[in-house]
Amino acid sequence: MKDSSVSRRKFIQTTALGTAALGLPTLIPSSAFGANDRLRVAVIGINGRGKDHISGFSKLENVEVATLCDVDNVVLQKSATEFETKYNRKVKTEQDLRRVYEDKDIDAVSIATPNHWHALATIWACQAGKDVYVEKPACHNLFEGRKLVEAATKYNRIVQHGVQLRSSVAIQEAIKHLRDGLIGKVYMARGTVYKWRPDIGNLGNSPVPDGLNWDLWQGPAQTRPFSKNYVHYNWHWFWDYGNGDIGNQGIHETDLCMWGLDVGLPEVITSAGGKFLWNDCKETPEVLTSTYHYPKQGKVIQFEVRPWMTNKEDGVEVGNIFYGDKGYMVINGYSDYKTFLGRNREPGPARNAGGDHYKNFVDAVRAHDKKLLNGPIETGHLASSLAHLGNISYRLGRTLHFDPQKEVFVNDKEANAMLTRKYRAPYLVPTTV
Repeated sequence: MKDSSVSRRKFIQTTALGTAALGLPTLIPSSAFGANDRLRVAVIGINGRGKDHISGFSKLENVEVATLCDVDNVVLQKSATEFETKYNRKVKTEQDLRRVYEDKDIDAVSIATPNHWHALATIWACQAGKDVYVEKPACHNLFEGRKLVEAATKYNRIVQHGVQLRSSVAIQEAIKHLRDGLIGKVYMARGTVYKWRPDIGNLGNSPVPDGLNWDLWQGPAQTRPFSKNYVHYNWHWFWDYGNGDIGNQGIHETDLCMWGLDVGLPEVITSAGGKFLWNDCKETPEVLTSTYHYPKQGKVIQFEVRPWMTNKEDGVEVGNIFYGDKGYMVINGYSDYKTFLGRNREPGPARNAGGDHYKNFVDAVRAHDKKLLNGPIETGHLASSLAHLGNISYRLGRTLHFDPQKEVFVNDKEANAMLTRKYRAPYLVPTTV
């Protein structure tokens, strides 16, 4: 989709009004014209979830993964070699995402960096005219989430939050059951994240490895000496870069709690937990219990993070349970639900079926219609913010009162200071996007 050419997608949009006057359908499928313009995607951050991004986009018709980008050049070149072997073609490589945004041949970017980069990488992409698929959590703090929504709106970009269950046929059906009253009045949602998280020790500081741009890796965060405890996965457990497991795996479940209950941000938040297993250098809690209260709606969310040895809940380690006055619903993972009705818990409707979140994004990009998105950035802001609010309550050690409309804590300067962070130039998340 080079600027010098007019894409069929834009042609369809330009001529839609004319076809309406002739009584023809205004939504014309691209298949009516044959092959559409090739969508060229860059994947940014390729050591973890980025591998799935590469595979997911590469499977789609007329979509080309054109560029791989990673701040670790060792990882980057290894991945480029693997890509060439698997797909029998070379791929462009960039170590700095800013060079990707300067490339006029790139239509969309798929972001799988550490959490502290998600918001700024997405905002820069919107400003560069790129559509964005961004991994969970959409933002590292609540301020960033609001800026993401503003940027997507201002620059008219398609921005998908990477919570795959939003595209699951089964989960969509489950939500419809909740709306239609299958389990009665739904008053509570429970999210569970029971992941096997080991002791990470304390490796201390060490020289920056060859090939890693440590300044760029840290980006918006304040400068720290390099440690192998951060790169390439355990950054999740340090506040400068990650958000603990409620802001990692938990975003899938916070999103589903809010979606199923049909609520936004809560008014009362209480969290407690800590480190009870390992004497390692993690900063985030191993165990966290959070409660989000919606007094006006008469609803509540309970959320549990547990590592290592634990029971399952109705077979669920990672998932959700919804409670109503006529039954309850169990959602196991991203694509499976079961219902149990009445006092005797008789089995009700159930289904296991997935979906393609990448394809949903691509379809919305081709139509340039955010209404087609299953996981628009607004949902990413809300789901991520729920985790952030729980973390703030935990870190302050007290119950917090929140104004969902203004997105600030009520008369609480200490808590409000934690809705954002101190940024490091030139990696500044702007107040005005």
